[in-house]
Amino acid sequence: MLLLGYNDSNLKPIEDRFNTNVTVRGDNVILKGTSEEVELLEKVFKEMVFVLNTTGRLQTKDVDTIIDLTVQGKEIVSENDFDNIVLYSKKDVIKAKTPNQIVYIKSVKENDICFAIGPAGTGKTFLAVAFAVSALKKGIVKKIILARPAVEAGESLGFLPGDFREKIDPYLRPLYDALEEMLPFEQLKNYIEKSVIEIVPLAFMRGRTLNNAFVILDEAQNATIMQMKMFLTRLGPNSKAIITGDITQIDLPSFSQSGLVQVKEILKNIDGVGFTYFDKGDVVRHKLVKDIIDAYEKHYENNK
Repeated sequence: MLLLGYNDSNLKPIEDRFNTNVTVRGDNVILKGTSEEVELLEKVFKEMVFVLNTTGRLQTKDVDTIIDLTVQGKEIVSENDFDNIVLYSKKDVIKAKTPNQIVYIKSVKENDICFAIGPAGTGKTFLAVAFAVSALKKGIVKKIILARPAVEAGESLGFLPGDFREKIDPYLRPLYDALEEMLPFEQLKNYIEKSVIEIVPLAFMRGRTLNNAFVILDEAQNATIMQMKMFLTRLGPNSKAIITGDITQIDLPSFSQSGLVQVKEILKNIDGVGFTYFDKGDVVRHKLVKDIIDAYEKHYENNK
């Protein structure tokens, strides 16, 4: 009933827009029509099942959206990549797009603590936030906590206008941006107001025990050794953590060692802890980002 809707209401958009006859018997959906429409509707039903499994509900408007995406050739679910989908967002379906992202998804499913290390634009943070939102929607966790070290990348937060929260919000903006891609504005606002979703500087994590939570540490290359240990030991029962960072962009003072660099050696053989390494081949931002990373690598190599 969850799939088809009350009085088969979720079948109405399909019946209105396709000539194919749809019969549901138990767990089987029987489609009788032209081969083109049957193939299209098979993809539609796979999308419907995925949305239901991901969000716990399926509405008629969701079915309309799925049909629109599928007709436009934007369907995502296939036999090959069904397991690589992370979240059905308000705009699209979020899934692995590169081989290393597939490894990343597998690592998150198999481990309670996962590290994602690599250059900018490889989807480390975006996929981590998608995992967290998916877990929240499914009821696996009760809250999401997103943290970043408050290290200034060549700029001073002290000169920004406003109180502390207003000063720190621009620094945490990338995490807000990712969430806004995945949740309706009012729902996101409600989650933040009720502290179901928290976006905080890393220092605010000290002294807490995080139960039933999905915790993300972004820009972890700027966490000190002690901050990394502090973060990792916050995890309570039924919680997961993803730590993302790029060890080529460390903004710590020269006398401070990056906790992300050290932790690669300390935890590499611990069961339940997974590491995924990305490279410039995984860049999924603008096509020029990959070329820019390549150019910088060549420049540093030539000037060693």
